[in-house]
Amino acid sequence: MNSLIRTSLFSVLISALALGQISPNQVSAADKQPPNVVVIFIDDMGYADIGPFGAEAYPTPHLDRMAKEGRKFTDFYVTQAVCSASRAGLLTGCYNVRVGIFGALGPSARHGINAGETTLAEVCKQKDYATAIYGKWHLGHHKQFLPMQHGFDDYFGLPYS
Repeated sequence: MNSLIRTSLFSVLISALALGQISPNQVSAADKQPPNVVVIFIDDMGYADIGPFGAEAYPTPHLDRMAKEGRKFTDFYVTQAVCSASRAGLLTGCYNVRVGIFGALGPSARHGINAGETTLAEVCKQKDYATAIYGKWHLGHHKQFLPMQHGFDDYFGLPYS
């Protein structure tokens, strides 16, 4: 089952990257490096809360540039609209209940994302990507649940909020 999940996650990632890249006849020998991948995952954000999607109340020049020069995706559906469960779905490609995350984890939680789950970061590591996560983790605060145990090279943030 893990192999199937890993293959599925990798296929989704590669398909997403391929859809947003330069056409094959524009690629030179120097451009054969794999693309950078940045995933911005925000709780409780409305569709037009940042510049790339139409916000004008405050500037978001760096996000605007990333969206203009790269690829932006507009749809991501979560299995449960709370922090931990939605993160579990994004990182594993599985329903939150399948990976044992029911709702939002807090300071009293004794569980988190299981070591046996394959994460997006682990799939990226297999293709020699450097991986990092910044901000709220919310998938368990004990050492075995933290990002560094799940394929991330660097982490700076909060285990929950």
